[in-house]
Amino acid sequence: MRKNYFPSVKGSPPPLRIQVERKVRFEETDPLGIVWHGRYASFFEDARTAAGEKYGFGYPDFEKNEVNAPIRILHTDFLIPLKFNETFIIEGRLHWTEAVRMNIDYLIWNAAGRLATTGYTVQVLLDKEDNLLLTPPPFFLEFREKWRSGGFQ
Repeated sequence: MRKNYFPSVKGSPPPLRIQVERKVRFEETDPLGIVWHGRYASFFEDARTAAGEKYGFGYPDFEKNEVNAPIRILHTDFLIPLKFNETFIIEGRLHWTEAVRMNIDYLIWNAAGRLATTGYTVQVLLDKEDNLLLTPPPFFLEFREKWRSGGFQ
């Protein structure tokens, strides 16, 4: 059993979920034929990008609203290795928070359906001068209101 990275907040909407299927490419492996540990950040990015496209909080949305959204924290727990040419699933789950940030955790399952890797990222929002935003910009408030009201169901 694995612990949740982000605790549930009573009364908050459920996480927004996305799944992406991928296949391990040769260039993502080390000489042993297993995925090099540094590639997992890229796998997390695949899920994060797909979620942003699906739910409207992607990098184009930030750019359009003159907001930067850098990764502040990246954490990975390696359970079992992925191997060359193996198909795998990345699930990303955006968790509700009242803070002006995005808490996303990731689950990666191998071809046999075993949990291979877990992890999370925390992204903060900055203005174009790289000042931390302490209040959500209007587009982010709209996104969260749609989420809270069940608009993504």
